[in-house]
Amino acid sequence: MNLTLFTFVALGGGVLLFGGILGYFLRVLLLLGKKGSMELTIKTRMVEAESKASRIVTEAGHKANDLLEETKRQIAEKESQLHKLEERLLKKDELLDKRQVDIDKEVEGIKQKIVEVKELKERLEKSREEAESKLASIAKLSESEAKEELFRAVEKKSEEDIMVRMQKFEIQAEEKLDRRAKDILATCIQRVANGNAAEVMTTSLPIPSDEVKGKIIGKEGRNIRAFERVTGVEVLIDDTPGVIVLSSFDSVRRHVARAALDTLIKDGRIQPARIEEVVEKAKKDLDKIMREKAEAALVETGLFNLDPRLVAILGRLHFRTSYGQNVLVHSTEMAHLAGMLATELGADVQVAKTGALLHDIGKAVDHEVQGTHVEIGRKILQKFGVDNKIVQAMQSHHEEYPYETLESIIVQTADAISGGRPGARRDSVENYLKRLTDLEALANNTPGVEKSYAIAAGREIRVFVNPQTISDLDALKMAQDLARRIEAELRYPGEIKVCVIRETRVIEHAR
Repeated sequence: MNLTLFTFVALGGGVLLFGGILGYFLRVLLLLGKKGSMELTIKTRMVEAESKASRIVTEAGHKANDLLEETKRQIAEKESQLHKLEERLLKKDELLDKRQVDIDKEVEGIKQKIVEVKELKERLEKSREEAESKLASIAKLSESEAKEELFRAVEKKSEEDIMVRMQKFEIQAEEKLDRRAKDILATCIQRVANGNAAEVMTTSLPIPSDEVKGKIIGKEGRNIRAFERVTGVEVLIDDTPGVIVLSSFDSVRRHVARAALDTLIKDGRIQPARIEEVVEKAKKDLDKIMREKAEAALVETGLFNLDPRLVAILGRLHFRTSYGQNVLVHSTEMAHLAGMLATELGADVQVAKTGALLHDIGKAVDHEVQGTHVEIGRKILQKFGVDNKIVQAMQSHHEEYPYETLESIIVQTADAISGGRPGARRDSVENYLKRLTDLEALANNTPGVEKSYAIAAGREIRVFVNPQTISDLDALKMAQDLARRIEAELRYPGEIKVCVIRETRVIEHAR
């Protein structure tokens, strides 16, 4: 058993040994075969590389030869072109040399001609002097004496004809200038001949229905009395359907009253407390309206870049009148006229238009500042840094200052056209407004008076006094004194009713 096992083990070991030796020899044979194959491959690639290198060298040689031939050809062409250019330059040089020779010959010829002309001029001058000498010896006059004698003879012969022609030309020129001036003025007037607004003393307010009239009057007339007291405007309610008339000579009061009454009608709550509240709000909105009117005038006239504070003052003129003519409308009309005149006369259009628009700006505050409206206007414009040319243009429209520029004459002319054309102004209206203003001023200057309103076309003056300083007895005495002062200081037709109102109002709040 053990022998058999040993035999198997020995036999297996021999087989393994034989297999290992056989595998070694087989591996050696494989390696030798691969080595030979690699050497063959390397030799094949080397042969191919040498063949490719030889081919590249051959191609490079061919390309080098071609490039060399092309370069030689281009050099030959360049040399040919340079040769041709050289020949052309040589020909030009020859031509220039030839021309220079010709020019030199011409210069010599010209010099010779100059010498000949000088000699000829000298001979002519000598001949003229000899002729003048002979003429002077014959006439026994020198050249200057002969000229003077000739001029005197011609002047004496033509003097009458010249004078007639000069007078004729002068008359024709004056007629032509006069006709031209009339044409310009007529054209300007025709283009701006606007009518005045109809509302001079009254303003009409449309209402939705006649039932509103009862609300405005109120119980026992308390609403209408409160409204008239606060606004200083007389409310005229009659049988005319759909309209209420507000009467006052002060356009500012009429505007405030109209705006307040319109708000009250739309709101529906018409009572004394509400009336006072709405009227105060309408007064505060007045500045905005004046600014809008001024800006509209600037847009219409094409004038911009004015100081905003100056624009605010200009807007006040919307509520001022001069002889029944709205001052802002009058100023706007003047600006158009001045622009047309300046265009025709070749003046500065912007300066003329601006001076015309601002010529009456002093009237906006003349009731607050001492002095004429021209002087006040000059100070206002100078304060806000307005160009001095504009100040010079506006300051002469009433001839208080001399005319320093053409634009100042244009502004004065435009003022005369705007105020003097038919239908522009109403002298009686202006006097009437002045009488009412003087009536209120007399009452307001009385101690203890808070405010006063002239109503009923100046036939009544309502005076509101401070109840803290004026007693009932003082109110009675004040009415008598005012009546006597009006009789003594003012001139008026008919009679004036003086109504002094002393109202005591007590207000308390429940909390």
